[in-house]
Amino acid sequence: MKKILVIGAGGIGSYLIPILSRAGIYKIQVNDDDIVESKNLLYQNFKEEDIGENKALIMENQYTNVDSRPYKVLTEKQLKGFDLVICCADNLDVRRLLYRSETEWLDLRSQGRNAVLISSEIDKQKMDTVLVGPEGSFSCQGDSWTGKAKDVHYTHIAVAGMGAQWTQRKMNQEEVKDFIIINI
Repeated sequence: MKKILVIGAGGIGSYLIPILSRAGIYKIQVNDDDIVESKNLLYQNFKEEDIGENKALIMENQYTNVDSRPYKVLTEKQLKGFDLVICCADNLDVRRLLYRSETEWLDLRSQGRNAVLISSEIDKQKMDTVLVGPEGSFSCQGDSWTGKAKDVHYTHIAVAGMGAQWTQRKMNQEEVKDFIIINI
C-alpha cells in the first residue's frame, strides 16, 4: 500500500480522505488538531454528533486504512516516510514547510468560488509566487461567506475530487499536471 499523509481534515480534507480510503490501496495518516464546530456542518463532511470532536480522529473512526494524529505538522521530519503528502490545511506556514521539503506533495486550496491544485512538479521558480499571501488561517468559503447555507460554496469538494484523481494518476506513475486553477 502506498503511504499518504493528509494535512488537514476540514473543508477539503474531509471529502478527500473518504475518496482515498474507499480506493483501498492507500494507507492514510491524517494530521489535524482542529475540532468540529457547528459552523463546519454546512460545508465540511461531518455530522452533528461530531461537534466538539477532533477532525482527524473522526476520519480514523469512520474510514478504513486511516490513522489519525490530532496535532499540527510543524517539522520536516513529520513529512518523511510517505509516498505523497497532500496539504489541505488552511495556512501558509505548513505550505512553506512542505514546499521546501524533499517530499513529493500536492497542495489543494479553495477559497469561495476559486480553487487551485499545485504539485511538487511545479517549476521551482514559481514557488515564491504561490506562497504569497496574508498570514493566518482561512476558510475555504472565502471572505464573502455569510455563514448561511444559501451562500455555501462547493468548490472545495471539486478540488478534493480532482486531488483524488491526481493522486491516483501519480501513484500509477501516469502524467500529472503541476498546476490547475478552478474558477467557477
